Amino acid sequence: MKKMTSRQKSEAIWGLAFVAPTIIGLLILNYYPIFETFYQSVCKTGDFGIGNEFIGLKNFVTLIHDKEVFRTLFNSFRYAAVSLPVTIAISLVLAVLLNRKMKGRGIYRTIYFLPMVCAPAAVAMVWKWLFNQNYGLLNHIFGTDINWITDPKIAWISVIIVGVWSGIGNNMILLLGGLQDIPKDYYEAAAIDGSTGIHSFFHITIPLLSPMLFFIIQTGIIGALQLFDLPFMLMDQSSRAWPTVKTITYLFYEYAFEKGDKGYGSTIVVFMVVIIGIITFILQKTEKKWVHYE
Repeated sequence: MKKMTSRQKSEAIWGLAFVAPTIIGLLILNYYPIFETFYQSVCKTGDFGIGNEFIGLKNFVTLIHDKEVFRTLFNSFRYAAVSLPVTIAISLVLAVLLNRKMKGRGIYRTIYFLPMVCAPAAVAMVWKWLFNQNYGLLNHIFGTDINWITDPKIAWISVIIVGVWSGIGNNMILLLGGLQDIPKDYYEAAAIDGSTGIHSFFHITIPLLSPMLFFIIQTGIIGALQLFDLPFMLMDQSSRAWPTVKTITYLFYEYAFEKGDKGYGSTIVVFMVVIIGIITFILQKTEKKWVHYE
């Protein structure tokens, strides 16, 4: 093996010095918490949060029999199952429309993307006012008297409405980028063969957008299952509708930070990691069946 020259050694040392802060940051902020979470999931938090007592799989046994875990998990899955398809459908339609030549196209793109740059707290405050039963704008416009965020039968729909509104802009930009990468030759050739716009959309646009759609679906499911801030800031935790929107991520927060039981909180996190891992594995296995690459 050829020995390094003094100049190469100096360059290697300087290179390591420059990347060292990033490496140290990853180890401390990313990898250490992962191992610590798995360790605490098999421990019982000591009195006043001091010390951990190893208890094996007792936390997992408790979790399996905990009805609240599966109720909050159902809330998370329901949010993902309803909000993601609606968000993708609206984003796709907007992306197709805004990909055409039209006046004010840049302004429209900016308007639809604005929710992504708004602070979640500000978004929750505005929607809380819109949903207010007594003086909210929605009830005023529609002439209704609906308890948007206090009725257990409607509250989860209200959370989904805000989630869809917040996510349209990001997905629209991603799909717009995918549309601009599709060669126009395909559409011209299809038009010559007598293909209609609808036929081209389903047989050209959708297949060629499938890699981007796959990315949006995969990241969207993971993001939806990790939902925390929206229901937390939009809903009052003392409301009778809170159990219908309480997510499993909030349940982790409740045990780990409000009740001080970091052991059981870590167990919930590990449980979610396993679920997300299974979903990701299934998606990766089905990718080849419907995702088409050029």
